[in-house]
Amino acid sequence: MVDITHKTNTLRVATAQATVQVSKPETIEAIENRMVPKGDVFEMAKAAGFLAVKKTPDLLPDCHPIPVEYTGVQYRIDGLSIFIELTVKTIYKTGVEVEAMHGASVVALTMYDMLKPIDKGVEIRNIRLLEKKGGKSDRKAIPENLKTAVVVCSDSISKGLGEDKSGKKIIEKLEAMKLSIQDYSIIPDDKSVIQDKIKSLCAAQYQLILITGGTGLSRRDVTPEAVSELLDREIPGIAETARQYGQERIPTSMLSRSVGGLVGDTLVVTMPGSTGGVTEYIDALFPHVLHVFSVLEGSKHE
Repeated sequence: MVDITHKTNTLRVATAQATVQVSKPETIEAIENRMVPKGDVFEMAKAAGFLAVKKTPDLLPDCHPIPVEYTGVQYRIDGLSIFIELTVKTIYKTGVEVEAMHGASVVALTMYDMLKPIDKGVEIRNIRLLEKKGGKSDRKAIPENLKTAVVVCSDSISKGLGEDKSGKKIIEKLEAMKLSIQDYSIIPDDKSVIQDKIKSLCAAQYQLILITGGTGLSRRDVTPEAVSELLDREIPGIAETARQYGQERIPTSMLSRSVGGLVGDTLVVTMPGSTGGVTEYIDALFPHVLHVFSVLEGSKHE
């Protein structure tokens, strides 16, 4: 199965449609009047659809077992056509469109099975996905021309005693999202140097500053303190989200001292100094954190 361990739980919704076509008005009348010999077609087919949704990963090898939190079936009759719409909801890491389509198809097949003794011309048509929400399909477009800087805070790397890996990993992850980096720098983990760098980037109208390193427990690690002193508005949810994401994967993530917030209209986020740490932070925060720029833009027009 596809690896989804890097994804986060979000509300996922999918609606699928299937159409059952009968050949005569008498069949529709029998359904509506509950006169079909095999029983109540709508209720029996709905129950079968519920079961099919739950059993989807048992039948399709690459489907992940998921916590189905809602399934609903609606019917609409138009002439000799019965339109089935089946909706599935979950809060999980992957979508439910396959579950919705499987459920809708089994609803239609159950109706076919129940109706064939009274109508030899029944057909199943047009099983399709109507809508899906959540995950990538709901992501807002990444702001164009977002002026972005990556700053590596490390005494040893700034002295040439080591190679930067975490900053380059941030750049790699952002470029995969079509975000270009206009400034990449390596500086000592020194409060005044860090603050001067942030001030210069803000003065140059950078909108996003990502800082890696200097968030450990050593007294020499001062990046969070340096950034916190400059923030006009801290956004606690940024660090909380990243820590929660990391905690589900590595228990020691509880020790992270990262912070995030706004210096003027510039979003500044501190991240750990390891490649694993920054990978988790990017996966946890992006692209959703970029919504802050839509909020800021909207507030200018209020």
